[in-house]
Amino acid sequence: MADYHAIPDGPPPTKRELLQALASSRDEVLGLVRAMAPAQLEEGRYENGWNGRQILAHIASIEWSYPRLIDIARTPPAPVEEAPPTRTMKGGNDAYNDRQVAKREGMTVALLLAEFETNRAATIQAVDAADEELFTRRIRSAGGVVGPLATVFHQIAVAHVLGHARDIAGDRSAPPHPTLSPEGRG
Repeated sequence: MADYHAIPDGPPPTKRELLQALASSRDEVLGLVRAMAPAQLEEGRYENGWNGRQILAHIASIEWSYPRLIDIARTPPAPVEEAPPTRTMKGGNDAYNDRQVAKREGMTVALLLAEFETNRAATIQAVDAADEELFTRRIRSAGGVVGPLATVFHQIAVAHVLGHARDIAGDRSAPPHPTLSPEGRG
């Protein structure tokens, strides 16, 4: 798997590949946002929705939750005919996101980036410490992504985050955001 930014279509990424993708996507997010003028981050990015700083607040606010995907994979597997293990968000996806962004309304871009960096380091540490076997277990994320832990992790913590970062930067040449909800936020 050479492109750490692409959503994997084939076999799930290995733990090593996932760790590389997490580090690479972290660096890309930081580079994109730091290259922008502060005024650009206040421009609207989503129709009827968030500006660039609010999207960054979303990225920062959800990063802490990714190690929980590993906890979901540790849940004993359900019989094949049952749904894979999952956790749910209080009030649903959009309500959760709106609450988290609102909590960070007064935070500066520097503080949001620091929160993202701190939580991404914890995510990388959690992935590194997890047993390789867990990454093959089928799970369902709180946002509804289903598949082997490694694929779900990549879609949410790499592709989803990069999609938002590219939206912040106004990068229209990049592929569309992979996990947008009908309201334009994922």
